[in-house]
Amino acid sequence: MTCPLCLNHQTLHFHTDKQRDYLQCQVCDLVFVPKQQLLSPEQEKSQYDLHQNSPADIGYRQFLSRLVEPLKGRLSATAKGLDFGCGPGPTISIMMSEAGFSMDNYDPFYANHPDLLERSYDFITSTEVFEHLHHPSEVIPLLINMLKPGGILGIMTKRWVDKEAFSRWHYKNDPTHVCFYSERTFEWLAAQWDLSVEIISADTLFLIKHEA
Repeated sequence: MTCPLCLNHQTLHFHTDKQRDYLQCQVCDLVFVPKQQLLSPEQEKSQYDLHQNSPADIGYRQFLSRLVEPLKGRLSATAKGLDFGCGPGPTISIMMSEAGFSMDNYDPFYANHPDLLERSYDFITSTEVFEHLHHPSEVIPLLINMLKPGGILGIMTKRWVDKEAFSRWHYKNDPTHVCFYSERTFEWLAAQWDLSVEIISADTLFLIKHEA
């Protein structure tokens, strides 16, 4: 089975539960669901339509602030950003706008504006998105290439730590969660793309593009 991130064939069985199988890439350390067991786009969207995230939800804002607050302090006053995977209730762009930063919103289901993916940005946020990617080998390089030199890709996704904990992990039970990254996965990404990794918390990190 080919790894959907590094496209390597060195993958091994990692875990099986009542819903699905999970494989582990021996090169980039990604744990992933085999493509034969992925939801269709229609099934996937029906799950997302159940989400009730809203900028009026104080709890949701507090959750996103784990990325927003450290990000704001690393940006110049004129920095322009993109929220990739903004969902049906874009909120990060509103929070950043309140802090004086301009952002575009993109989502393949709810804000599908392909022209935005041809632009360059000082920062890109992607919160609770990376675990949903069916084709991370295509999406992640796209985001990195959209960053200007010195730009920041801010990611929120829970990272797996070990096999035993994974077997008990509620995060894997969401049928739309199909890719699970470890800290070593992001280190692999950084090495491939000449980036720096800055770990913010257990589910938040920055990939920083080196200056030209």
